[in-house]
Amino acid sequence: MEFRFELALAAHLEATTDWLIARQLGGAVADPGGRIVDLCCVRPTDALDDRAAITSETIPPLAIESEVSAGAAVDWRDAFDCSIDHARSVVDRAVDCGFFEVERRNGRRYVRQTTRYPNWIDSLVGIENKPDLDRPGDLDRQLRVDIALGLFDEVILATESYVTRAHLNRLPEAVGVWRFDPDSGERTVVREPTPLATDEPGIEPTNAEPLRTDIAVVDADAKARKRRRIAERAYGKGWRAYDFPACEHAEATDDGRPYCEWFDRVVDPATDCGESCPGYEPSDPPEVDRETLRAERSPWVADPDGITRSQSGLGRFL
Repeated sequence: MEFRFELALAAHLEATTDWLIARQLGGAVADPGGRIVDLCCVRPTDALDDRAAITSETIPPLAIESEVSAGAAVDWRDAFDCSIDHARSVVDRAVDCGFFEVERRNGRRYVRQTTRYPNWIDSLVGIENKPDLDRPGDLDRQLRVDIALGLFDEVILATESYVTRAHLNRLPEAVGVWRFDPDSGERTVVREPTPLATDEPGIEPTNAEPLRTDIAVVDADAKARKRRRIAERAYGKGWRAYDFPACEHAEATDDGRPYCEWFDRVVDPATDCGESCPGYEPSDPPEVDRETLRAERSPWVADPDGITRSQSGLGRFL
């Protein structure tokens, strides 16, 4: 149920906003896997075109954070605060995606950015999906982590349930609330979110026990790096990162969601499909051009020309 709800909301937001939307990204800093946010949405600035021109992929975060600039080329070994093997891998990926260019000096490889990294991120919106508020799960802890950390500019709870005053009183006051109908696509704002202080230090609970909660203080610089990483990952990944069922009854909706003719609804291939399904008939998965769909329906650019001053990418093989 939650998977279908999440995909319907992602498709709705893609059709009604200019946001870049991705699913299931890490939303913590001190414990990166400790918080997974259902929908991570990036509101872009006017510099999005400059970012889109570089690559359709995620630019390696360490490449952006390194001492490599768009000015004079530097020896790649001196530009990273990590192991030499990891740095080499980052450089190779940055060259492959068109963010770094290479030149050779006395047999050594020097790199520079092909263009300055643009300030294309206006704000981030984190959305937690709970279609049924009568089955809240770990909702309270998740939202309190989001508010205390302040990694997203706005945090929103999306639900299909009727939202009562009692529901609102149980939620952190800063959390916005949407009621969303995945069948009709109707979205009602029940409560507007309160903007969070993303440029100030935040508190991240890292471990909770009955009589004790461990926390980490996350400074503003660490939050800024994580916000950029979330935005970059969202740009490169999008929200259609799932496999389609290898079944005769599987097809794709117009916006690229996995649909089952047997059940007459969108399905979660990871849990609903396979040999245990009564309607399962082995077949090739439906052919879905995800890149074309995303490019047609969002500001993402599938195949940019790239930004290079020379055929420097060839240099890394010399």
